Amino acid sequence: MSQSTRTGRTAGHVAAIDQGTTSSRCIIFDRDGGIVAVDQREHRQIFPKPGWVEHDATEIWSKVRAVVAGALAKAGLRADELAALGITNQRETTVLWDRSTGKPVHNAIVWQDTRTAALCAELAGRDGQDRFREATGLPLASYFSGPKIAWLLEHVPGLRRRAELGEIAFGTIDSWLIWNLTGGPDGGVHVTDVTNAGRTLLMDLETLQWDASILAALHIPETVLPEIRSSAEVYGTAVGPLAGVPVAAALGDQQAAVFGQTCYGVGEAKNTYGTGSFLLLNTGKRPVPSTHGLLTTLGYQLDGDAPVYCLEGSIAITGALVQWFRDQLGIIRSADEIESLAASVDDNGGAYVVPAFSGLFAPYWRADARGVITGLTRYVTRAHLARAVLEATSWQTREVVDAMYEDSGVRITSLKVDGGMTANGLLMQHQADVLGVPVIRPVVAETTCLGAAYAAGLATGVWRDLDELRSHWRRAAEWTPRMPAEAREREYRNWRRAVERSFGWQEEGA
Repeated sequence: MSQSTRTGRTAGHVAAIDQGTTSSRCIIFDRDGGIVAVDQREHRQIFPKPGWVEHDATEIWSKVRAVVAGALAKAGLRADELAALGITNQRETTVLWDRSTGKPVHNAIVWQDTRTAALCAELAGRDGQDRFREATGLPLASYFSGPKIAWLLEHVPGLRRRAELGEIAFGTIDSWLIWNLTGGPDGGVHVTDVTNAGRTLLMDLETLQWDASILAALHIPETVLPEIRSSAEVYGTAVGPLAGVPVAAALGDQQAAVFGQTCYGVGEAKNTYGTGSFLLLNTGKRPVPSTHGLLTTLGYQLDGDAPVYCLEGSIAITGALVQWFRDQLGIIRSADEIESLAASVDDNGGAYVVPAFSGLFAPYWRADARGVITGLTRYVTRAHLARAVLEATSWQTREVVDAMYEDSGVRITSLKVDGGMTANGLLMQHQADVLGVPVIRPVVAETTCLGAAYAAGLATGVWRDLDELRSHWRRAAEWTPRMPAEAREREYRNWRRAVERSFGWQEEGA
């Protein structure tokens, strides 16, 4: 019997909270997976030092409450007309808070933050960056949550002792929100799901439990950690303005997009273009080890079912490069101007932009890399640079797709895409050109929220099964390759030469 029947909730609407790197959104969906209402608010980006990125977790919780209220108001719905609530979130961003007061002990350390690079190098020691990869599927990198926890325990006075006494809780943003939604200091549920736990560098991929040996190596007491649960089950019931609504799903944002794009079969892939870009390939019920710089990660787990695994290529900077082009350089006034500017020239004029602002993620994992612009001549104009900025996203994606083939032997025949940058037709055409396969955008481009809603609806009986969810997926646009193969490979070689120029700029300890 579904949760909606057990609780007497007969509503057909499902809400999803998408807590992202730059903003929080709430989207309400109907039974057909259509969008009923959206509300969104940005939060501050805090940069205490070069390479450091923080968020105020209390501000995030305030914005989340505001967007939920805003979406309900826009939809003309009451909380008791929601069948369930799902959560999707920026992954790896790390919050530690006082269990008795609910107050964070420090700003959240964001996934982009590089302050733990030296700690990761120290942990790698003789074993190298892959010291924990067999257990976790992940390299030792500042990207992940575990080293961020260790840094906070070491640098916030008295925090380690309080953590050992059980006074402190750790969470990625999903845990922070679930705990607050279900009561906070007054009975809040301290859980996370397998997709978020799998991004901490602390969870064993096979057992789906915290790995005691890694916790010992990082000097992290298990008392701070949440309970690991599936991605689609009722964790608890909301209190306050959402009183009575089952909190029934949690997925890291990229896994939520996999779920929303209905990539439920082995070999199906999606790419989400946001602050960074994240390409995930469904590899089925067994984890596929990577020897080509990819992450082996959890795709999702439904309550009572075996987990589904993915290979993931994480690209740190894509949409954020357009923001930099707009905000730091002032070459464009708004992000959407870049398409018309780039389209005013036929090519990049020989210029390439490698956005290694905080190092490079997949497939290189080079913390020493920094951003470069190469190939400049006096022929190059701001329009050529605009085109090079867009093309950087396509080329980084091509590198990830090649690595996925090397690891899995699976060649993608098309790529499902979502996220804000898919509105840029020039970029999507270039993406199809450099991959040599069709690029397909669905009708509902907000697949991250949709995936969280689908998972919550499955857990509460709004939808029956995965086949019903597949039936809702609709194609909105498709771009097919036009670039000759010879030109594609020539440009790709130039891109790889540009990437090599980005290596070795950040000296160890600097």
